[in-house]
Amino acid sequence: SEWYDVSPATIAAVQATRERGGRVIAVGTTSLRALETVGAQGLRPGVGDTKLFITPGYRFTVVDRLVTNFHLPKSTLLMLIAAFAGLDHVLAAYRHAVAERYRFFSYGDAMLIERAPGAGAAR
Repeated sequence: SEWYDVSPATIAAVQATRERGGRVIAVGTTSLRALETVGAQGLRPGVGDTKLFITPGYRFTVVDRLVTNFHLPKSTLLMLIAAFAGLDHVLAAYRHAVAERYRFFSYGDAMLIERAPGAGAAR
């Protein structure tokens, strides 16, 4: 589990972004899990521990894009981004990263990924 604190200002920003037709971007997998947790609770501010475990098939309701690093193979975080962006897209990005000698894990390079069609609930 991970601790989160999603403020009223954050909820207002998400709602305003949606009303404008914009995209909600999470920076990091912890932020994504926090936003999806409060989204499942009616998109209200919240504080607590998220136990949300995201695997392929999860229907994202809040986050449209994600900034994250290149996670280690066989990790739960790699599973999360595969659920978010689609396994084929993630594997293609990782092949490119390996070929170009990108750095992996916490202090490595980062990427911006978009939620795959079908990975989100209708809004």
